[in-house]
Parts: sequence; structure tokens; C-alpha cells
Amino acid sequence: MDILTIPAGESNKTRESWARLTDQMLAKRYGRDSAVIALGGGVVGDLAGFVAATFMRGIPVVQIPSTLVAMVDASIGGKTAVDTPAGKNLVGAFHPPNAVLVDPQLLATLPLREMRAGFAEIVKHGVIADDVYLREVASGASELLSAGGSTSDRMLSLIVRSIEIKANIVSRDEREEGLRKTLNFGHTIGHAVELVSGYSLLHGEAVAIGMALESRLAEQIGVARTGTAATIAKALQSAGLPTDLPPGFEPDAVIEAVRSDKKGVSGKTRFALPLRVGAMAGAETGWTVPVSDDQLREVLA
Repeated sequence: MDILTIPAGESNKTRESWARLTDQMLAKRYGRDSAVIALGGGVVGDLAGFVAATFMRGIPVVQIPSTLVAMVDASIGGKTAVDTPAGKNLVGAFHPPNAVLVDPQLLATLPLREMRAGFAEIVKHGVIADDVYLREVASGASELLSAGGSTSDRMLSLIVRSIEIKANIVSRDEREEGLRKTLNFGHTIGHAVELVSGYSLLHGEAVAIGMALESRLAEQIGVARTGTAATIAKALQSAGLPTDLPPGFEPDAVIEAVRSDKKGVSGKTRFALPLRVGAMAGAETGWTVPVSDDQLREVLA
């Protein structure tokens, strides 16, 4: 077995890293009987998964996520990709892992900022599918983010429920043709904010901002029940996550980044938006709602 590594950080999830890794595998004469084991966070999982999806037209991959965001989200579902200067995850493939091995004891090694970032995806799962779960997350966040909380039984049960929610959705719509689009809640603005920040924001921090703003957008255009955005913002704040654009972020720069995302149709961006906590809008329209630039600009301002 050989160990191939990449430098840490989203800025290294690139086609250049993909090329270097596949060239190394070719130089070592790996064949179609080889496999990739992805040990790391979401960046490693996405990149290693894309290497596995494309090497020799596809070899097995096993995901061993080492961060909370990877355990509850990135390692589940078979989306693999690399980033480009135009945006996140714009070159990729669906390539489900042969196995996912989650060991919550690894969380004891994570810095607090990384733990908080993982809570963004946990909050997302509560918003889209389980209001009782979201209340449990919000009430327990401070305890779970304190010493010893990351390896507690309560954290394990939160991780298991998050995986159940995502796996249930993915199993019903593996290639994101309908229901799976609900998992993009917070990610349309979130990916744009991440890009504009030059990846100085962690993925979970950007998604938290995206969920806060997209839920306000949902109320503003009459899609979400009044009070939905406040409940979501409170849950995010309980985990110490941001709920507004950082100072100096220009709304137009964010809108431009949103336009380069994968979700635009006919000049309008389609958003996955909540109807209320625990239920998503758009069941009759493919689980997305069209939003104009003017509507988006209003909420970003």
C-alpha cells in the first residue's frame, strides 16, 4: 500500500492535484484491481473520490472521514469533484463509495473551529427533514462543543441521525434529479461566499451564512412560514456559526459567483428553500424555487 498526500485546504482540491495523484498511481503501475482509501476531511474525500471515479474509468473507493463535516455529509452519497476558478465542484462525477467507516473518536483531535463547521451540515439535515432533531441540536450544541462533548454518546447519536437523513434522501435520488436537491439548502449562497472569501472561510461557515440568508430569502418571497429564518439562525448561533455576510463582501460579487454555480436555469437561479423547519418547498417543481437576481440582491444587502 502506498500513501499519497495533498496539502490541507480547499484551495488544493483542484484538477492539478487530481492530475498529480493519478500520474503517481500510473507511475506505480496501479491497475483496475486497485482501490483508493480516502482518509481525511471533505477535501480529501471529494478529491480521492474523483481520482477513484476516473482512474482506469473507475475503481473502488472507501471513505474514512476524519472531520465532523465529512462524517455527517461529505463522505455520504457518492458526489466527487474538484474546484475550478469559476466555482466549487464544477468538475466531478457520481461515484458511490464501497464503504464508509466513521469513528467519532477521531473528533477528539479536531480544533473547535472545525467542529463548529461540522454543525452547519447537522443543522441543515434538521431543517430539511426533522424539526425535533434540529431542536435537539440547538439545545445541545454548547455542551457538545465543550471538552469531551465531541466523543460523547450524544454526539454519536447526532452523527447517526444525520447520516440516516442524508442516506435516506440519496437512496431515493442518487443522481440529484429531484429530492436530493433539498440537500443543497444553504449551498447556493454558501458556495458563492466560500469562493468570494478565497476559501478563507471553512465550508461549514460559508454554508451557515448561506442557510441564514437563504431562509430569509424564502420568507421574503413568500415561500417559508414566518419565523423559519429566526429559528434557523438561532440554531446556527448556538453552535457559534456566522449568520451574515462578513464585512467587506460585495453583494454583486456574491451574485456573480452564484451565477457560475450548477443550479441556474433560464437566467434565474434555482434554490432549495425551506417551507418551514423540517420540510422543504418545491415538491411540485423538482424541489427547487426560481429566484431573480433582484430578489437575491435584496436579501444580500
